[in-house]
Amino acid sequence: MSTNLRIDGGRLTSRLAELARIGATPEGGCRRLALTDEDRQGRDWLVGQMKALGLDVRVDAIGNIVGIMKGLEDGPAVVMGSHIDTVGTGGRFDGALGVVAGVEVLAALRDAGVTPKRDMAVIAFTNEEGARFHPDMLGSYVWAGGMSVEAAHREVDSEGVGLGAELKRIGYEGAERPGFLPAHAYLELHIEQGPILENEGGGLGAVTGIQGICWLELTLKGRPSHAGTTPMAYRKDPGLAAARINIFANELTKTIPHQLANCGVIRTQPGNVNVVPETVVMTLDLRNPLDAPLAQAEEAVRRFCAELAARDGIEISFRDLARFPATPFAEELIAEVERSAGEFGLPIRRMISGAGHDAQMMARLCPTAMVFIPSIGGLSHNPAEFSTDDDMVAGANILLTTAWRVANA
Repeated sequence: MSTNLRIDGGRLTSRLAELARIGATPEGGCRRLALTDEDRQGRDWLVGQMKALGLDVRVDAIGNIVGIMKGLEDGPAVVMGSHIDTVGTGGRFDGALGVVAGVEVLAALRDAGVTPKRDMAVIAFTNEEGARFHPDMLGSYVWAGGMSVEAAHREVDSEGVGLGAELKRIGYEGAERPGFLPAHAYLELHIEQGPILENEGGGLGAVTGIQGICWLELTLKGRPSHAGTTPMAYRKDPGLAAARINIFANELTKTIPHQLANCGVIRTQPGNVNVVPETVVMTLDLRNPLDAPLAQAEEAVRRFCAELAARDGIEISFRDLARFPATPFAEELIAEVERSAGEFGLPIRRMISGAGHDAQMMARLCPTAMVFIPSIGGLSHNPAEFSTDDDMVAGANILLTTAWRVANA
């Protein structure tokens, strides 16, 4: 590097602490569900931070917030970003670290009095978590052209509240077209959200890509009956079928390499202790680093459900909640991340991301890479989520060094 750029670690952690107070929970975590009042307050705080740096702040029609630092030449920007929305029982670092670190990168350039050759920008994407509106990574999905603004605005939460109406209510339905800022490259700093880095020698992660994701919602319909008077052989029980599907999906992980499965939601109707359910709605989260085995797992689940429905006399229907292919990142950017870590003397290893990220959508548009820092105890989507200040500063310095080099190449 031609300049000795460094992140102001105290300012980085102070900004993260300020954001964490918005939507803070008694357990020490954060609850900033997308497009709620808490999300609006977080957005207002972020816009204030960006404007204080003199960035050109714009908001698009899906609510993505973009802060732009002009470079010496016109052309596509080097973009950094992530999200500030959380799950219902979230932590302080998931998503927020990537956004705040991106702001800190631009603050470091301002402090040093240097201007990049290319424009540089930070984006906070809307509804990355998918905890309130489906699909997850919605803001970056729309930005990348995978979903129209109109379709996204029609999405509703579990209480029937529309995404478009909520954007208007909190004042973040912007005038810009999603994707208005062409990207030369995209870089994202994120906590690992898993135990690998901490348990396998520490250091940081140069992420090589994101595994494929298939989210399914299953509706199982049987026959409600009295649990005390209906013999087992006469029942049409969707609750029992849901349990069998969950077990089957988990058994697949033993036979399909690197396959993951989770049943995160099971809702029964009418939901009485002494009534065989009439309806069960359940979800399955299937993931694999490769598309072919993931498709194999989904086909196996669908085949098992068809056989189960015929045998047990119930109806089973499917609805896609999210479906994203495995996403490899750009080798040249991964190598730049490794080079930056080497300049700081930081150990770094290549690894796949088990979770979905906005980088997954941005990889459709431009060369993309991610940097992971350790999650203590492997915890995320949990109020106890934690990463050390040293690791956050180390990751932010890698982000700064890589982004600056790419912006001036």
